[in-house]
Amino acid sequence: MVPLLLVLLLAVLLFGAGFAVKALWWIAVFVLVLWLLGFIVRPAGTGGRRGRWYRW
Repeated sequence: MVPLLLVLLLAVLLFGAGFAVKALWWIAVFVLVLWLLGFIVRPAGTGGRRGRWYRW
């Protein structure tokens, strides 16, 4: 009975980790698209130059 419970617990843990990794991939893709869009739609800076869209 204990080995069966351990196998089930391992399956649940691996399923949870797989879901979390997949969710992190989708978040990473969203941030990448947002970052690339920031280069396309930059506001004009002082003197007519194209400024940076971020503060760093």
